[in-house]
Amino acid sequence: MRTWRECLIEQIADQKSAIAYLQAILEDYQIYKNSVVVQRALRTVVEAQGGVFVLAKQVNMDPQVLSKMISNEDALLFDAVGIVLEAIGYQLSIQPIKLENCNLDTYTDALEGQNTSTHVAEN
Repeated sequence: MRTWRECLIEQIADQKSAIAYLQAILEDYQIYKNSVVVQRALRTVVEAQGGVFVLAKQVNMDPQVLSKMISNEDALLFDAVGIVLEAIGYQLSIQPIKLENCNLDTYTDALEGQNTSTHVAEN
């Protein structure tokens, strides 16, 4: 028997699956604001994509620095997200919320509840 994490690592070993996983994690972060979950997801993606050494080499970074960045709760979380995404060929981007009936009142109401939606764009 394997653990759930081992199965997840196998499933997100390819870039498209990894990015879909990170998108889901970032959408969850927009709702619950739990940065610990995002950091755990980053560590899982790094492991699934070959490990710290492989990803650090892809972005010309010292593996120890990357390792600290993805495991240190004091590190800027989105710096770590950006580095991991760059290593697997993606970038973080902010896109406006899609509104069904776009008028100023609807737009203003939507912005009061949620400023932007975070999406990950392929390079």
